[in-house]
Amino acid sequence: MASIFSRIIAGEIPSFKVAEDERHYAFLDINPLALGHTLVIPKKEIDYIFDLTDEEYADLQLFAKRVASAQKKALPCKRIGVAVLGMEVPHAHIHLVPLNSESDMDFHNKKTFSTEKMAETAAAIAAKFE
Repeated sequence: MASIFSRIIAGEIPSFKVAEDERHYAFLDINPLALGHTLVIPKKEIDYIFDLTDEEYADLQLFAKRVASAQKKALPCKRIGVAVLGMEVPHAHIHLVPLNSESDMDFHNKKTFSTEKMAETAAAIAAKFE
């Protein structure tokens, strides 16, 4: 059975897409820690990030770096925090979270934003993606 992330990539479940290439997909987390919290995933469904080949792992990290650069340009924040947890969805993913303090990276402190604000934020990040 396909993971929820594979279903998002396939277009079966809507997402606020930030960036995409032939091997990766980035979209806003629907349970964000901060506005612009983005998930970066490989299109290839692999449960555990460290089961990716070295090349796949490096490519995913480089794609995430480009997404983080776009977030930093589009959003008012001091840094982009990076986390790999991999417990909730059996599909490798990287969390990129806009930060103004270390406490912004508390995964027990989820936020809610309107659909309009999420769409606006995704578009702002996508416009800065290179």
